[in-house]
Amino acid sequence: MCRVTSNSAGQAPTWWPVHLESARLTLRPVAADDLPSIERLWRDERVRRFLGGPVPEEKIALRRHHLPGAPGAFATEDRATGACIGLVTVEPGSPRGGAEVSYTFLPEWWGRGLAREAAAVAVQWARELPGGNPVVAVTQSANTSSRRLLEAIGLSADYETVAYGQPQTVYVTEHRS
Repeated sequence: MCRVTSNSAGQAPTWWPVHLESARLTLRPVAADDLPSIERLWRDERVRRFLGGPVPEEKIALRRHHLPGAPGAFATEDRATGACIGLVTVEPGSPRGGAEVSYTFLPEWWGRGLAREAAAVAVQWARELPGGNPVVAVTQSANTSSRRLLEAIGLSADYETVAYGQPQTVYVTEHRS
């Protein structure tokens, strides 16, 4: 289910802000109140294991300033508790083509299918954006959990590249010719 809110500021793209909902989650624009949870994502070695390691503090300071309200940055909220449990981003016009989706969740929320639920909603919405097809997602090739998640929501491996000194697999909603 997708509910589009009004864009009264006039500075954001016409497709932003938006609230996306699934059975257990709400994906909504990041607010300043979400930053403590999101900063945990950036600092946690388990979360960052396949993402190049914890984010340096100077980068966190920049992100802290720019993330709230940024188009395509969704705080992922558990509908039952109202807790911010993750971050999902959708980047239309990705250099890889189409819209790029990424996701991270706090470790205490792993293993419940929530990342899959959030990523599926984000991919569905991203496909509807201008220039949103194909939707792409990148994961370290060694991250078998993320690879299974992407395959389970309908993406397939397109090609491999290297980032953070490690092989990465680029997934797409449809193969390019």
